[in-house]
Amino acid sequence: MKGQTMHDDAQGSLDLSPISAKIIRLSAEIRTMPPERPEFLHTVLCQVGLPRRRPSELFFERRNGKASLLITAGKMYDGDAWVQQIVPYGTKPRLALFHISSEAVRLQSRTIPVGRSLRSFMRRLNLDTNGRSMAAFRQQMNALCACQMQLAYGPRNINAKPVELYDAWTNNGAPGQESVIELSEKFWEELREAAVPLDSRALEGLQHSCLALDIYTWLAHRLHRIKRPSGENITWSNMRAQFGQEYKGREADKDFKKAFNVALRQVREVYPTARIEEVSTGAIRTGFRLLPSPAPVAPTTTFIDMGRISCQ
Repeated sequence: MKGQTMHDDAQGSLDLSPISAKIIRLSAEIRTMPPERPEFLHTVLCQVGLPRRRPSELFFERRNGKASLLITAGKMYDGDAWVQQIVPYGTKPRLALFHISSEAVRLQSRTIPVGRSLRSFMRRLNLDTNGRSMAAFRQQMNALCACQMQLAYGPRNINAKPVELYDAWTNNGAPGQESVIELSEKFWEELREAAVPLDSRALEGLQHSCLALDIYTWLAHRLHRIKRPSGENITWSNMRAQFGQEYKGREADKDFKKAFNVALRQVREVYPTARIEEVSTGAIRTGFRLLPSPAPVAPTTTFIDMGRISCQ
């Protein structure tokens, strides 16, 4: 894409939106300082994200090349009955997955402390803690912790339910005791083998947008793997199949392109070393060319007592 950035907006207008102002501030930090510590996400989830809108059914599938994700809504016992949960969707379960996956890698444990209260955990994720937000967040956490998740890459199928034990923010523990979430053994094993490092400041800047988070994690996984100097071409059709599943109706293509361009522009601010060019045929933009780029966080490999965590 051409050289215009959100910094040009700052020069042309003194009335920046809070989101634009935050992205510009974090972009400046990212350009001048390395991250203090990375966040992590499973490599398949970087390629195929959770639904961005609430699915109409109790399952959701997304595919991208050889990678595929299937989520099935589960049930949770409330003390009296098994209650059907929804499929987790939106930014809230994404932010929770970033956090618990990252803490698992950092602590070298699948048992993750999540604070003494729901409010304190939400504050860790930089989320509003008003009554409506807390109720919506609890619904999404219940959905995430109850769901079944199957990951696939080519013929390799992995039944990797994320959470095995969820008893967070109840009155079952001692007063003031910090609650925990325990990842399933299989999800933890998969995360150890295929964790993609991400810049926490980028995630903070993009947390208003599911689409922007998905584009960022995809590019963080993809760009540094490209070896050909000429890069790889991606068509709008490819992008729509991967990221535009939720766009419906007569104007779906137009609406998706508009949303994608806005989100990509924000992603490029917080991933400044990403090399992406527009591809056109005449006056018609047909897609993008992805060029070899540094990862947003340098890949590393950490050895732990239980085995190796390989940062992809």
